Amino acid sequence: MISDKEIFETMGMVSSQHLDVRCITMGISLFDCITGSAKDTAAKVYDKITSYAKDLVSVGDKIATMYGVPVVNKRVSVTPVSLVGAASGGYVEIAKAMDRAAAETGIDFIGGYTALVQKGATQKENDFLLTIPEALACTKKVCSSVNVASSRAGINMDAVKLMGEMVKKAAYLTREEDSIGCAKLVVFANAVEDNPFMAGAFHGTGEADKVINVGVSGPGVVKSALEQVDGDLTAVAETVKKTAFKVTRVGQLVAKTAAKMLDAEFGIVDLSLAPTPAIGDSVGRILEEMGLERVGACGTTAALALLNDAVKKGGIMASSHVGGLSGAFIPVSEDIGMIEAATMGALSLEKLEAMTAVCSVGIDMVAIPGDTPAEVISALIADEAAIGVTNHKTTAVRVIPVYGKTVGEEASFGGLLGRAPIMKISGYSPLKFISRGGRIPAPLSSNKN
Repeated sequence: MISDKEIFETMGMVSSQHLDVRCITMGISLFDCITGSAKDTAAKVYDKITSYAKDLVSVGDKIATMYGVPVVNKRVSVTPVSLVGAASGGYVEIAKAMDRAAAETGIDFIGGYTALVQKGATQKENDFLLTIPEALACTKKVCSSVNVASSRAGINMDAVKLMGEMVKKAAYLTREEDSIGCAKLVVFANAVEDNPFMAGAFHGTGEADKVINVGVSGPGVVKSALEQVDGDLTAVAETVKKTAFKVTRVGQLVAKTAAKMLDAEFGIVDLSLAPTPAIGDSVGRILEEMGLERVGACGTTAALALLNDAVKKGGIMASSHVGGLSGAFIPVSEDIGMIEAATMGALSLEKLEAMTAVCSVGIDMVAIPGDTPAEVISALIADEAAIGVTNHKTTAVRVIPVYGKTVGEEASFGGLLGRAPIMKISGYSPLKFISRGGRIPAPLSSNKN
């Protein structure tokens, strides 16, 4: 039971430390929308989403008023469209139906233009992957994700190669908007089925028909708490744990209330420290508060490991249903501390890759030169997948080759997506390695039966 004292204690976090419920995400199963006709399937998809999610925005606003905690985004995730559209084709038509439904319901984003090809892909799935750039270019709110690797299956290098090409094509098709299509595309290893955050959210095949997952974020709360700590790193970890506990309790309250009001299952609370471009809402600033002069300095990976671990421990103590990714995100364009560090050269792409071994996701919202070859992007995806597969964790790449721009320039995406300096990426070619294709086998540690 969540006490009034816990709620009131949190009010100060809301008013001065940027605590918010980053998103309420409704997961919707689309299996009953499958037909042999692309037109009929798209119509059923539209009808189900608009029916189930019609009150999502109003309920989110009502909960924000009830508890005095801002609910920033209201989102929907759906069953992977590669599965829903396999019988009929017409994947882009389904994407357009999703986009219309998102506009009708007033939600911010809709995720699930997704394929799970970690071990291999059918011809239908390959056909689907080829439609991703077009789907992202012709819609506003649709987000796409592809799982190309897992610790059990290894890395599907054929899919990795293809996704490098799809990222390049998405960048070109949205070149008039700083290649923003790529900001809605994530390539995963070990993707989770209950992630409330975009662009990687999709509704897993093992989920109920309608589920509420909530993402709570509070980088400013954690930084404020650490400003009062004058002890060693053990004291730092304890402070982060206690803060994460309090924030997660708020998330659970919101999630259960939303599920009841929307007649849905309560899924999970994801306590991910997801930053925004706003001052005081930065994961980078937390790491600097621990004692780093700048994010990217030696010691950054160790500090991030401490933060990520403490967040998870605090969250797990607060709720029996902590899930999603739950940790610390490091999206460059969405974090003012990361933006400044990258702009001044303190934070490199290589250091970001090292940091991804110990945080929640991976190379996230990183802008690179628009003329970066597709095979280099594929190799970056492969590197991140290798970290995830070997360490049995989720990793991902959301990289944006900004068409027409190069190192020293900046891309602007607006809103929560922020802005990003164009970062340098190695120009040495991995073409022969990527062209080999095939599958990188799963590590020995995957044999646990």
